[in-house]
Amino acid sequence: MGISELRLAGSPGRAKTEPAGALELDLIRRGVLDAEAAAHAGIMKAHCKAPMDRILLAENMLDRDTVLAAQARLNRSRLLSRVQVAQLSPVRLDCAPQLLIKHLILPVRDRDGVLAIVAGAPDELDTAWAHLPSGLDQARLLVADRGVVLDRLAEIYRDPLTAAAQARVPDIESCRGWGDHPRRRLLLICGGLALVAAFALLWPLVFLACLIGWAALTLFVSAGLKCLAYVARMVRGPVAPVTGGRGLKPPLPRVSVLVPLFRETEIAHALIARLTQLTYPKCLLDVVLVLEEEDALTRQTLAQIDLPPWIRAVVVPDGHPRTKPRAMNYALDFCEGEIVGIFDAEDAPEADQITRVARAFQAAPPDVVCLQGVLDYYNARQNWLARCFTIEYAAWFRMMLPGMTRLGLAIPLGGTTLYFRRAALEELGGWDAHNVTEDADLGFRLARHGYRTDMVATTTHEEANCRPWAWVKQRSRWLKGYMTTYLVHMRAPRVLHRQLGPWRFWGFQAHFLSALSQVLLAPLLWSFWLVLFGLPHPLDPVIARPVLVGATALFLAVEAISLTIHASAVTGRGHRHLLPWVATMPLYWPLGTIAAYKAVYELIAKPFFWDKTCHGLSLSVAPPPPRRDASVSVARSDNAAKLT
Repeated sequence: MGISELRLAGSPGRAKTEPAGALELDLIRRGVLDAEAAAHAGIMKAHCKAPMDRILLAENMLDRDTVLAAQARLNRSRLLSRVQVAQLSPVRLDCAPQLLIKHLILPVRDRDGVLAIVAGAPDELDTAWAHLPSGLDQARLLVADRGVVLDRLAEIYRDPLTAAAQARVPDIESCRGWGDHPRRRLLLICGGLALVAAFALLWPLVFLACLIGWAALTLFVSAGLKCLAYVARMVRGPVAPVTGGRGLKPPLPRVSVLVPLFRETEIAHALIARLTQLTYPKCLLDVVLVLEEEDALTRQTLAQIDLPPWIRAVVVPDGHPRTKPRAMNYALDFCEGEIVGIFDAEDAPEADQITRVARAFQAAPPDVVCLQGVLDYYNARQNWLARCFTIEYAAWFRMMLPGMTRLGLAIPLGGTTLYFRRAALEELGGWDAHNVTEDADLGFRLARHGYRTDMVATTTHEEANCRPWAWVKQRSRWLKGYMTTYLVHMRAPRVLHRQLGPWRFWGFQAHFLSALSQVLLAPLLWSFWLVLFGLPHPLDPVIARPVLVGATALFLAVEAISLTIHASAVTGRGHRHLLPWVATMPLYWPLGTIAAYKAVYELIAKPFFWDKTCHGLSLSVAPPPPRRDASVSVARSDNAAKLT
């Protein structure tokens, strides 16, 4: 949504604009900016309230050097290069480095020893003084590129920023303490396993009956939760587009999007191409590519790409643990937006996604601080595994999550197409750097602190993991994180009950216990196929055959419910080709059980290990063109790109 989209709202002569400022007048007077371009930039500024330098750069009207030189002239200051900034001695102030980063201010001693500040955003200093130490506004002003100032601040404050990224979340809500006493943890686990093994050896039938009984109970709880969510979703319909106005109300919010990358050389070029299709005003869009210091190959790959001015890289200092949430915690301090979103490396978001998110936040009450979009796959036809994965995601994001939201339950978030009000995200301490499913954990931390998550009618297409072992590795990480999240939040059950309330507390129990129990104990339930085929069952000595036959019938009914939900999820446009494959879903779930036992092992042996998902396996499969998804949105607003 740049100047070309603003023209849909009317010609420049009739559109709301702002008078030319000092920067524009200087550039016009010097002949580097024509009056028509300045008028269009004024339209953007009136609607976006973005600084003029950002508008000129984001709309490719001028190059960065020209704009920086003009800012230095207007402020009667010197323009410094990267080398010149590095040569000045930094001055440490009694304030958090995050404050300096936010306002793009680097305190230094100038060449003559006088206190000075190197400003990366001199046009925005008027609003910064009230938040900075007193007297700083009397310092000499120097000008440098935003990236140069941020890089120098990151270098100077490397240690405190790195430490903060690893421990932003309070101890009571984090799992990082698990690494403090590994021997004690291992002894306790081994002792518990020894007791279980002894019980199984002494009373094998009783032990087996207890396990099968628990598996059956959690199966029925899971089926009940699915039925409630399915009915709520079908009665209320799909996620509807946001109402409450035909367009966004100016001033529009600035939006930062974090894109964590680690060893993503194969997909980097495709990622940048997809991001450039976003239509939100580029002067308000701040895409942050989050890179690891250790990952030299990805940094070299991106260095060869001519990134637009609204896309930049933030390099995360190496440290422990090397996880996605730790990297995002570090990058959060460098974000500029009041809304913070997350994309994955292989994502292909709809072009107007951020516009719809901004509209949704404007229409939502203040306690809605997170919006979750719908995830889908663009390589669903690649093979059987990709088809089943797509069916599973369709059922989760198009049926279960909307249904659970309408039931008033707290929901685990997906790892991408998430958008937060930044203030709430910082209040909660961002993400738990040690939790390998930081998204699910954050969803429940939001609920515990009185905030709500809602679904938004927008879709992002991803790459389905279509190789069996890669799928198992990814799913084992998710399940290990689920186990971690449950254990962390159940440290103080009474506190959790008080914070969530009875309805959401028991919904939390139903979701986590049933999900984890089902993947771990699924082989026990599969044993009832023996009854179906008239073969002996291990419980024959303790349970009458008619009871086993009745239980088998109930299990088949639960399976039929799941297949019905999966079939309903893929009846929309773009998914109907998957209907014949729904019947094969029972063959898909055994992979989850393999992943679950891998997750249990890793939870014991290496709880913070991040088993990275390989991307770029389907680069030959092009994602669909950006469009509205009919299965998510029930109507299309006229002129959705309009700002007025």
